[in-house]
Amino acid sequence: MEAESVEEVELIIDEKMQKTCDNLQKEFSSVHAGRATPTMLDPVRVDYYGTPTPISQLGAVSVPESQLIVVNPWDKSLLKEIERGILKANLGFSISNDGNVLRITLPPFTEERRRELVKQTKKMSEDAKIALRNIRREGNEQIKKMEKEKEISKDEAKKSLDVIQSMINEYVVKVEKATGIKEKELMTI
Repeated sequence: MEAESVEEVELIIDEKMQKTCDNLQKEFSSVHAGRATPTMLDPVRVDYYGTPTPISQLGAVSVPESQLIVVNPWDKSLLKEIERGILKANLGFSISNDGNVLRITLPPFTEERRRELVKQTKKMSEDAKIALRNIRREGNEQIKKMEKEKEISKDEAKKSLDVIQSMINEYVVKVEKATGIKEKELMTI
């Protein structure tokens, strides 16, 4: 990250932190709260002629029942690859392959399963916070480098480091708020 000014560094840091929060929201959408949705398979990638491809681009994904997802691939030769991709994603689903479609059954939503998903959500949240801290470190290093090379004054550097710190504080609060909402959603029967 090479920036010309302090403002540019702060803008880049802000954008990266926002993307981290957006990514966390996307990850949270793949954690279901009792009912099957086609988006649950979004994190799964299948090797399609050497390219990791989302399942939704390889066939029709439908939810005929609340605990069942059906994948009907346009190319039946991909059934095994899709099945392998879902198993590799380790989502905890059981899969049956009848040669035409994949039937993906979600495990019953027990108290134990809810707690497991809350634990998974907390891990995603912690990973997002680690990413935010790494982004902060990257920004701080850039500011200190600019100060060392006399591009900015010591006061400007201090002020910018404070701005970056307040940014991470704000984004950590967003992450914790989103995590709390998701946990509440998972634990509500």
